[in-house]
Amino acid sequence: QAKKDARTKRAAIFKRAEKYVAEYKARERSLIQMRRAAKSTGTFFVEPEAKLAVVVRIRGIMGVSPKVRKIMQLLRLRQINNAVFVRLNR
Repeated sequence: QAKKDARTKRAAIFKRAEKYVAEYKARERSLIQMRRAAKSTGTFFVEPEAKLAVVVRIRGIMGVSPKVRKIMQLLRLRQINNAVFVRLNR
C-alpha cells in the first residue's frame, strides 16, 4: 500500500513539474512573439524587468555609514556572506 501511495505521489509531483515547464516555455514563446511583432512593425519592445533580487552582505561593519548599517539590520544581514531575497517594487 505504501509503495502504491508513493508511486501516485511521485506521478503527481512529476505532472506538476511538467505543468511548470510548459508554463515557462509558453512565457518564453510569448516574449519571442512580442519581440518579433515589435520588430516587424518597427516599434520597440521593452523587456520585462526582474521582480526579485538577491542581496548578499560581503563587507564587515567597519567603515559603514549608520544609514547603511540600519538598512542591513532591516534586511537581517547580520553576518558576512548572508543573503536575502528582496522583492523589487519600483
